[in-house]
Amino acid sequence: MNTSPPTRAPRGEDIGTAGASAPAWSLGPQFMLRSAGLPVQAVHGLRSAGASAWADEVIALEEQLRGRAAHLSDLLHELIGANSDDQARRRLLALRRQVFKNALPADPAEAVRLVLAQDVFTAAQLSDWIDDRRRVDAKRAQGAALLAADLDRNRAALRELITEDRLRLGLLLASPVLEGQLDALHREVPGGKVDKKLRKLERSVLSYLYRTACKTSPFSTFTGIGLGSFADTGEGHHITADPRWSSHVRLNVVVLGRLAELILADPARRGDLPVTLSPGWRREEDRVRYVRRWVTVGDDSASVSFDSVKDGLFFLRRSGILDRIIELFADGARLRCRDIVDWLARQPGTQPHECEQYLSTLLRLGMLQVQGLETDVHTADPVRAFQASLRAVGASWAFEVAGWLDTPLACLDAYPAGDVGQRRRLLAQLRESLQAIQHRLGDEAASLPQALVYEDVRTGEVRAAGAAWRELFGPAISGIERILPAFDMTLAHRITFKGFFLARFGRGGRCDDMLGLVEDFHEDLYDQYVSYTADRRPFGDDHEYVPEENWLALPGITALDAARRQFAGRMRKLWEDAAGRDEIVIDDDFIAHVAEELAPVAGGFVPQGHFMQLADRPDDPLLVLNQSFGGLSFPFSRFTHCFDGSAQDGAAGPLSAGLRRHAAAIQPAGAVFAEVTGGSASTNLNLHGQLTDYVIVCPGESSTVPEADQLPLDDLYLVHDADADRVVLRSRRLDREVIPVYLGYLMPMALPEISRTLLLLSPASMARLDVWGGVAPAVPDRGVSRRPRVRHGRLVVSRRSWSVLVADLPLRNAAGTDADWFLDWNRWRAEHGVPRRVFATLYGNGGRAVGGAKPQYLDFDSFLSLTAFEALVKSPEARVVLREMLPAEDELHVGSERGDHVAEFAIETLHHAASPAPLAAHTDPRGASS
Repeated sequence: MNTSPPTRAPRGEDIGTAGASAPAWSLGPQFMLRSAGLPVQAVHGLRSAGASAWADEVIALEEQLRGRAAHLSDLLHELIGANSDDQARRRLLALRRQVFKNALPADPAEAVRLVLAQDVFTAAQLSDWIDDRRRVDAKRAQGAALLAADLDRNRAALRELITEDRLRLGLLLASPVLEGQLDALHREVPGGKVDKKLRKLERSVLSYLYRTACKTSPFSTFTGIGLGSFADTGEGHHITADPRWSSHVRLNVVVLGRLAELILADPARRGDLPVTLSPGWRREEDRVRYVRRWVTVGDDSASVSFDSVKDGLFFLRRSGILDRIIELFADGARLRCRDIVDWLARQPGTQPHECEQYLSTLLRLGMLQVQGLETDVHTADPVRAFQASLRAVGASWAFEVAGWLDTPLACLDAYPAGDVGQRRRLLAQLRESLQAIQHRLGDEAASLPQALVYEDVRTGEVRAAGAAWRELFGPAISGIERILPAFDMTLAHRITFKGFFLARFGRGGRCDDMLGLVEDFHEDLYDQYVSYTADRRPFGDDHEYVPEENWLALPGITALDAARRQFAGRMRKLWEDAAGRDEIVIDDDFIAHVAEELAPVAGGFVPQGHFMQLADRPDDPLLVLNQSFGGLSFPFSRFTHCFDGSAQDGAAGPLSAGLRRHAAAIQPAGAVFAEVTGGSASTNLNLHGQLTDYVIVCPGESSTVPEADQLPLDDLYLVHDADADRVVLRSRRLDREVIPVYLGYLMPMALPEISRTLLLLSPASMARLDVWGGVAPAVPDRGVSRRPRVRHGRLVVSRRSWSVLVADLPLRNAAGTDADWFLDWNRWRAEHGVPRRVFATLYGNGGRAVGGAKPQYLDFDSFLSLTAFEALVKSPEARVVLREMLPAEDELHVGSERGDHVAEFAIETLHHAASPAPLAAHTDPRGASS
């Protein structure tokens, strides 16, 4: 299967969304389709169909009664006013209060006689109301039996669903303890007693079932990843899912880091390892300058963890012995740790134990670095690469340790083809073998992360009608992209860096010492700036905009603030005019005014990645924007190993090679893309193929890409292009502009200092499109404040939502029955117009999402779903936000032989905004020209 995109750049199309000056816009040739592992129909058996229909009927009858009770209350009011008998008046008044409260009189017959003595017509109305009120009571009494029968069926369906391979295989990695308990749940007898332990187990498995059938979470078999292409032919949006899924697993790279640490801790083994000076070191008058890296080991008890890395400029006082050690590496000499120790032992006045101690100190301080045991981010098979590095050492112990890894490798190789039981045994064997290796290397504690294996699942190739996408959705996507910079959390940081550079070097200025600039920027300004702005709230309690910190009085920050105020002000006006509508529209004029404010800080080369869902409506198809990221190849990078076939290290497979060709085709004239990796991989989320022609190698880092593709930090310099008014990173060797890009999935703020600074010069962005920021919520209706859907053209940028304090929810009380509780929830849903299927997010007092930002699926037709949801809401002061399920179940566009699947597109777009000509391009030393 050919998965490579065309070698030419996709054509740009000027679609003029908001004025004649709109930039040309193009849709990338490929996309990723994330499809839920189970069809949405799989959870239908968990719905309390009988009880739900019963609740609807009771609610409808109650609504009718309320209308009749209001009319009857008015009639009784007239009788009370016209009656001169005080005793009769008091009895009529008490009856009116009971009718108003929808409560039957204690003696209905006596109540009718009382009214009959006053007015025949009103007495007849009261008699009919009492009859209907009794019918409602009779109907309500049916609920308990209906719900009990439903629950028996629901729990039987749940027991069947937990045998689904796509659920069980994912649970093996996501929650192995829960997976091990499911057999006990499966053996439960229908209709049997469900104790507290079983109810908790039900709630836990429900969350994963909904994640597998109602969401697109790319983890193991919960969600399949399909590579798609936009074809210029075809109609309609329906996609038939390929039932063939292939598993692609890799060992958690944190484990290899642990093994490397144990090897380095043993002086005998360490002695055979190659060692080098820290890349980028520099000798100054009385000291040596270099970059030191600190590694903080992740929490192995956490479900997901990684080792974090920090770096910073460090200095060692020069001494005779340090200078002479540095000279040992002259002329590219290749040394081992043992060579350093032996040389130290030959120096006058040294003791043997001091030699190892001195070497250990230099290694700990990072002045010397052992080579070969790191996991490069471009490594296709980390374990085999680690084995190869050990064997390259050439020592007998290294061959022995490499051989120990054969058992873990065999487990990983067998894992994709195994069923649930086989995979469970393989995981146990994998953990035992790795612990045995740690023991042999001297670690009796043998700590290993909970998640030993990362699995991604590839589905078949898919196609979508590119022409239809460009025609139907292109104008709206392009329009929203013009205002995304207003929501970019990194834009103010990039503007601040530019301001710092200009303050230091002036217009047209140049900086040749990148490392010194990074150190000065962080020490003089940036670290304090980040700390000061970390907890900044964009809008105050009065909903007024809080300006960005502008310590350097930068006009770019002022423009950004103005754009945000413009957006909030126009949204307030739309909200005021909404008048209870379910949907409001951001038009082209709205976009144009916000974009005009952003003009000084936006534009240029702008690649974007979007995660979107398609609501397949026959007459009104919609795209729903879930999340946006600025950058290159972001939708694809993490999953390249699934589509690169048998590519070995250093040899790009089909997808990686295609993405690299595509990047070369779209890079601006006179510029090259160069990846910023952040050093060796500390998490599998950062592993990917080589997707750019060049890689920036920062001090303290190494890379496995060919040397001709490496751009050391010493090769780079910064210059201010006064004509374009931008700070440009350039390579001395290439004599070209260098555009840094980041292709990992680890948050950029978790990267080392130098990498984070370089990314302030990249097109990367993180836009969180909060359209309601600065817009006061509606006055709550019985505690519930609603927001309408917001769209621009055919693009939905905000779903309908309902916000409510936990204290205002119809939570269970001790006096009520299960049927009463189920009815209360559905009555509450109907009263506030909440759809039957929503996603719920719980927020604490500080406004932060509880348990992470991921919303939970909630089905009001399912007693089990409501029970699981209520178990999450504990604090009365917390707030719940419910958002409509969009696309709804009948709007899904991906199908299989089993039903309809929730799916999400990950697409790329590119804005080609007009800008001043870049600095002159030159010929690539390897023969390619820009």
